[in-house]
Amino acid sequence: MEPLKNIVFDFGGVLIDWNPVYLYRNVFKKEEEMNYFLEHVCRYDWNLLQDAGRPLAEATRILQEEHPEYREEIAMYYGRWDKMLGGTIEENVKLIKPLKERYNVYGLTNWSAETIPVAMARYDFFNDLDGIVVSGAEKTVKPGPQLYRILLKRYGIKAEESLFIDDNCVNIETSQQLGFQTIRFTDGVDLEKELKAMGAL
Repeated sequence: MEPLKNIVFDFGGVLIDWNPVYLYRNVFKKEEEMNYFLEHVCRYDWNLLQDAGRPLAEATRILQEEHPEYREEIAMYYGRWDKMLGGTIEENVKLIKPLKERYNVYGLTNWSAETIPVAMARYDFFNDLDGIVVSGAEKTVKPGPQLYRILLKRYGIKAEESLFIDDNCVNIETSQQLGFQTIRFTDGVDLEKELKAMGAL
């Protein structure tokens, strides 16, 4: 195994607590209706197209035409998007500064190029990163390998010398295929403990 030189963080679910429920639980009176809306109207695969570079205005218009009965609620998805930010996942964010003493630290995220500036303005940890690659700006998303390759090429780093931390198992699988060392962060995982166990902290 190559010596570790780089730490690469996903953002949503690892460093940032983002969830549409934070907005829509104050919009819908019944939880069942909110769940239906998020599962069948503003779906994950619809949002992923914006992460891949589709303009927010276009995405909103298309969905409103498909579901006119939810026109106002659809408009809120990006119109009040900042309400979906629940804050940082502080037990992980606090690790960035000590990791920077030994490694380059990067971000690799599926995120709309139009909404990432909101998060960057809100959370100070972005200032500590040595670079980020955002899917919406590159118009390609994880788990496809191209976004990882852009990171490697742009910052002149090697996958074998890099640790990738993500909450999504499919994203982890792609990174492993490319040669990254990995940690999957999920409920119950103590990232600090995991990093210490592998000698990274």
